[in-house]
Amino acid sequence: MRLMLALILPWLQFFTIGKPFSGIFCLILQCTVIGWPLAAIWSVYALSQFNTDKKIRAALGQFSH
Repeated sequence: MRLMLALILPWLQFFTIGKPFSGIFCLILQCTVIGWPLAAIWSVYALSQFNTDKKIRAALGQFSH
């Protein structure tokens, strides 16, 4: 679901992962026709980093007990 959001409304996806300043900058970038694909690529990349960080935190949490 977040991947579709990252492609359709890239700026909104940044708000769902807790990066509001990136979301505002992405909205400005998305307002241009040329910037939309760049904003979508950036949003998908940020989403993949968010998912990777979440998996790392979960794995480290298992070893701390």
